[in-house]
Amino acid sequence: MREISRQDLRSCCASTAWVSAVARRGPYRDLAGLVDAGEAAIADLTWPDVEEALAAHPRIGERPSGDGREAAWSRSEQSGTTAADREVLDAIREGNAAYEERFGHVYLVCATGRSAGEMLVFLRERLAGDEESERKIVREELNAIVKLRLAKLWEGR
Repeated sequence: MREISRQDLRSCCASTAWVSAVARRGPYRDLAGLVDAGEAAIADLTWPDVEEALAAHPRIGERPSGDGREAAWSRSEQSGTTAADREVLDAIREGNAAYEERFGHVYLVCATGRSAGEMLVFLRERLAGDEESERKIVREELNAIVKLRLAKLWEGR
């Protein structure tokens, strides 16, 4: 059995409600149990709780600075933007602004394994959607990011 600290959980998801829910269910026997707890906690978040989590995520194309675990994970997750040309990065920056104007929060996408071009296409598709659909997608993307981070946490990376 393994106890996971609230600080470690916070590096996976910045929602206070999510951290509390996952911490309450510990200690964990294995990664699967931890991931299940994380998924259940995300499903139970109110929209303000999701917004709290979103506030900790950098914009796509803007590499976070800092030495913390979350910043390092974000830089790694967004590695698909490092080789992107200026035109694509400028389009992402413009898309980020339009997205934030439309939906009121940062564009969240699980960037792991996606190129900058793919993230731009996804951003443009999502800009055309309605708020209810977008909130569902945001929760799915948040869940995907959190699952990856929980695995890294469990493996000590």
